[in-house]
Amino acid sequence: MTTAPSADVRDSAGGVAQFPLVLGLDTFGDLSGDEDGSPLSHAQTIRNVVEEGVLADQVGVDFFGIGEHHTDDFPMPAADVVLSAIAARTNRIRLGSAVTVLSSDDPVRVFQRYSTLNAISAGRAEVILGRGSSIESFPLFGYDLADYEDLFEEKTTLFAELLKGGPVTWQGKTRASLRKQDVVPHPEFGPFPTWIGVGGSPQSVVRAARLGFSLMLAIIGGSPARFAPFSQLFQQALERYGRAPLPVGVHSPGHVAHTDEQAREEFWPRYLEVIRRVSKTRGFAIPTKESFAYETGPRGALYVGSPETVAQKIAANLTALGASRFDLKYGMPELPHHALMTNIELYGTQVIPRVRELLPHGMIPAVSA
Repeated sequence: MTTAPSADVRDSAGGVAQFPLVLGLDTFGDLSGDEDGSPLSHAQTIRNVVEEGVLADQVGVDFFGIGEHHTDDFPMPAADVVLSAIAARTNRIRLGSAVTVLSSDDPVRVFQRYSTLNAISAGRAEVILGRGSSIESFPLFGYDLADYEDLFEEKTTLFAELLKGGPVTWQGKTRASLRKQDVVPHPEFGPFPTWIGVGGSPQSVVRAARLGFSLMLAIIGGSPARFAPFSQLFQQALERYGRAPLPVGVHSPGHVAHTDEQAREEFWPRYLEVIRRVSKTRGFAIPTKESFAYETGPRGALYVGSPETVAQKIAANLTALGASRFDLKYGMPELPHHALMTNIELYGTQVIPRVRELLPHGMIPAVSA
């Protein structure tokens, strides 16, 4: 597979900026089911996620991320704690959030928690920051949705200051000011990679470039190709702010099984139920079997199928978007643990090697600005 000529972007030295191919897995800690479909406890679900992260390391996955949620279906409010448990049992895989809802958290505490994870994991921590497309954390922690934009703008700006190291001086409206404040622990391995998760906001794309954060495109429906302008906008904004090119990643839902039919049969009823539930608050259209067939097809946003089907789709969309990283958001509430473990094993042992065959140089040129 070759990349389009427009995929090249020049770095500050005039060369083509390229980034290593990274293939990861994300979970929201979806409430697991037992063999008859009955939901497991929150505690058992969390323990299962630890085992899933350990397996991901063993089968060659590059990154394992946990997204912050605060609901019965996704009982994962403290991802960094779970990631630390995984870090203690692994030695290779990178670990991070997918995403951290920074708007309803404190940037200093987020920095401290992931600096601690970075120490435990010997430099393997990352963080993806988001505004919060799921807004249950706002009333939980006493934040007003009317301040949605201001909260994220100020808190990401403070987070960027914290990553620079050294005493921090900062002033804003959303938290107490800092004056030459030492924030510990000091990162032993330098600043950990930080991304901004973007689901559809050009303002967030530009913000990521302005602050020097990488861009993670959260594509959960529709054609992935419609996000290509975001990749272009990101590189344009980096150039405008005098920054070197930075990588673009893609986060999308999916499920890998031995055959396309098995993957769709396991995923479809759980996917339908989840969208039904969230549609009440987020206005999503209820999927039909026809719309599901489109989304799982080559032009849709769901990566559901056999290892070959999923690998072909990942490689095609990374190329189209000028992205060098793909994180599969695996799992759905009540999928049994063994199905999730099979997904992880197939992803690590078959999907990842196949994507690397389809993209043999292992480097994806950034989309041209």
